Amino acid sequence: MLKDKIEAEFKKALKEKKEIDLSVLRLIKADIINQEKEKRYSLSKEDSGLSDKKLDEKSSLTDEELMDIILSKVKRTKESIASFQQGKRDDLVKKEEQELQVLKKYMPEQISEQEIKKMGAKAIQETDAKEIKDMGKVLSQLMPKLKGKADGALVSKIIKDLLS
Repeated sequence: MLKDKIEAEFKKALKEKKEIDLSVLRLIKADIINQEKEKRYSLSKEDSGLSDKKLDEKSSLTDEELMDIILSKVKRTKESIASFQQGKRDDLVKKEEQELQVLKKYMPEQISEQEIKKMGAKAIQETDAKEIKDMGKVLSQLMPKLKGKADGALVSKIIKDLLS
């Protein structure tokens, strides 16, 4: 389970005194705890008869929910890198890039552009898309299959090129 892997890596980074890894994993763990608290709160509101043990079981995050947390962190880190590059803050760019490398350890293997093009062509055919204005239909079918495996901006660009 992804949560166990994150916990094990956190302990390893703590022992080995890897500062970058530790800071990234602390942020991920904090987000996990916050998400679990939110989930537990909403579950307790829905069904007040649940025992604490049942609430703990049901409020535990799935690997998919954990992946959403990591993907949002990756997105924010990439945005920070772009901002720091514009501001010519190479020191902060370097730090953010190191953090991005740590985050990438927990992401699924990325799909190649060729594979995205194949899947995009198939999705265009299935949705009967003809023009750029049909791009939303194609992306809504394609993105759930590619979640975490490809950058959304890249997928969007490829679909746009295929529809042009």
